[in-house]
Amino acid sequence: MFNDALAARQQAHAAGQPYITDAQLSARLTAAKATPERAWLGQVSAVVLQQSLADLNAAYRNFFASATGKRTGPTVAPPRFKSRKDRRQAIRFTANARFKVLPDGKLRLPKIGDVPVRWSRPLPSEPSSVTVVMDAAGRYFASFVVQTGDDPLPEAGTEVGIDLGLTHFAVLSDGRKIANPRFLRRAERKLRTAQKALSRKVKGSRNRAKARVKVARVHARVADTRRDWLHQESTRIIRETQAVYVENLCVAGLGRTRLAKSVHDAGWSAFTAMLEYKARRHGRGFGRAGRWEPTSQVCSACGVKDGPKPLHVRVWRCPACGVVHDRDVNAARNILALGRRDRRNACGGDVRPGPALAVAGETGSRRGAA
Repeated sequence: MFNDALAARQQAHAAGQPYITDAQLSARLTAAKATPERAWLGQVSAVVLQQSLADLNAAYRNFFASATGKRTGPTVAPPRFKSRKDRRQAIRFTANARFKVLPDGKLRLPKIGDVPVRWSRPLPSEPSSVTVVMDAAGRYFASFVVQTGDDPLPEAGTEVGIDLGLTHFAVLSDGRKIANPRFLRRAERKLRTAQKALSRKVKGSRNRAKARVKVARVHARVADTRRDWLHQESTRIIRETQAVYVENLCVAGLGRTRLAKSVHDAGWSAFTAMLEYKARRHGRGFGRAGRWEPTSQVCSACGVKDGPKPLHVRVWRCPACGVVHDRDVNAARNILALGRRDRRNACGGDVRPGPALAVAGETGSRRGAA
């Protein structure tokens, strides 16, 4: 349905005809269900088909908003056709579809039936919609939209800055270091074996389909393990600290370098996103330091900028005050100072240094000085 509606709009645009509105697409869908060629559309819930059109309409709105400058961020491309080879599929049921969670724990879906579910947690409220997703490994997930409130935590009284890296996943301003688990690196042997078995199978055969699922399951296990670990670490940090500050890294740019595999394996973007939404939910502070701040070049003790340093330099001495710094811990402390500065400035506090008496050599001015 998505591809048909997209093709209709593209053909109308190529022919110079007016833009096909959302209501016109919905009317075409109703008419198509009455034809013998598309009679099979009546075998699924009408809400699922309407939600597919809603996804296309949202994609067009995002594209138009980006083209006219109303949407900030990266440029949004026009909608593209969905591939038949895409292993990830999803359908969405809204409240109008009258899906229901049964007392025995099963999920009743229109024109599908009662589906057994292994619940990860109880629903906090009545769901307004459910999305059923099938991933590349052939697993099915049900994602519910529910109404929840904030869950404030007791005051912690401490703030922390976090410097993300590859040697250590995260270094905190209080000196703690979180080791990098490197989930993909640890699974490379299993992945290599599965991919070799896949490459030997004949294309289009059932054995190749089975081998593809095995490769997908290895990737899914790596992703699930990484996500669970990120949730545990982010929850622990949010519970122990009152405010968290991180560096605004350009992960997309780092993903195009020779360190791309290690960068994507670390999962920095997912980690910072978890910290942000958990801090908002539990009443904690969250901030991002500027991307271009020289956090590894400035002494966190006296503020003197010592200049850039190669990556192999992990410990350095400040030439001004003589303090010996661990490179990552010093960067985390600078991120903490930057986050506190921005937070006080946003709250109306004074971030400028207060007035102080000049030293003897700076008082007055020399005669004849312009």
